[in-house]
Amino acid sequence: MNYTTSSPRMALRPLVLALGLLAAAPLVHADAATDGALAADHQGYKVQQDAIQALNDTGRHRLASYPLAKAQCWLDVSFHEYTRNDRSAFPQGALDASRQITDYLARGGAPGAAENPAQQTPLVNDALKLRDDLWAQTAALKTHTGWRCAEKLVACGEVELVHAGNEHRQQGWRHAKPYVQIAEDLISDARLAAEACPALPVPVAPVVASPVEAPQPPAVVPVAPPPVVHERIVLSANVLFAFDRRGLADLLPEGRGQLDQLVARLDRMYARIDRLELTGHTDRLGTEAYNARLSTDRADTIKAYLQQQGVKADIVAAGRGAAEPLPNLTCAQRTQTALAKCLQPNRRVEISITGVPR
Repeated sequence: MNYTTSSPRMALRPLVLALGLLAAAPLVHADAATDGALAADHQGYKVQQDAIQALNDTGRHRLASYPLAKAQCWLDVSFHEYTRNDRSAFPQGALDASRQITDYLARGGAPGAAENPAQQTPLVNDALKLRDDLWAQTAALKTHTGWRCAEKLVACGEVELVHAGNEHRQQGWRHAKPYVQIAEDLISDARLAAEACPALPVPVAPVVASPVEAPQPPAVVPVAPPPVVHERIVLSANVLFAFDRRGLADLLPEGRGQLDQLVARLDRMYARIDRLELTGHTDRLGTEAYNARLSTDRADTIKAYLQQQGVKADIVAAGRGAAEPLPNLTCAQRTQTALAKCLQPNRRVEISITGVPR
């Protein structure tokens, strides 16, 4: 069906209809689904991603704005937990939170209005509310004079706090800690971005020259360079590779899906990417030489995959082996199987992004 109209609101009617149809279709879990059901889930994620892009394309909503960034971050954490086969209501709840925001904006809702779902951050799946100090910092940043440069980082920081609260509720502090660290980094970067945000140019009143005076050249208002932001993403090595695997051909389907999401996110969210740093980590099991080589090979493989998908940024890959375990992760299990399961969060690839947001 084709809609041709000059009204941006009317141009979004196919989007609104698509959201309404998909909202009734719950997600399934990978180990209990047919290929058709999984394909429907992935199509649902694609439709929601397209809904976010469509709102940006209207010119009335920036991908770096607080409401649209929040819709994107809810979508990202939903897909992250979906690919990890999270059996709780969290993936569906996070996806619904993203849809509620885009549905509101697509219907012409005011971004700053109190009824905008983005202005609320629901504790999806009865997530615990962690780190009151970080929540207080996000509230303060919303009144900062440099808020426009920190909107996206604050939105994603709030979503990651809920993500961490869900992990704490389900599996305890050890599983929540990496996501708390991500939220802390995002909010810290938001504070720096707000403080460095250039002031908006003050309109200069036109100068009316007298009949005997020569006209004066207009005042030149210097344009400050765009703010550079830093973002960190953590991917589980168990999602990317099977045991002892490290090559391009060894990438698991879930891992390829997460990397494809990352490539699309880089294109949507950044006007310029200055640098990508890929750092591979292992647990302490195995020899130091083996872990160093495994972590380096996996980082090199992800670099090669991103370059194959068209990422043109300067990419640096390195391996740290088991030298940098996550803090507060204490594992003393006696059996090898239990110990390996406890140490799983250490088996990861960290991606640091430095660039200028759109």
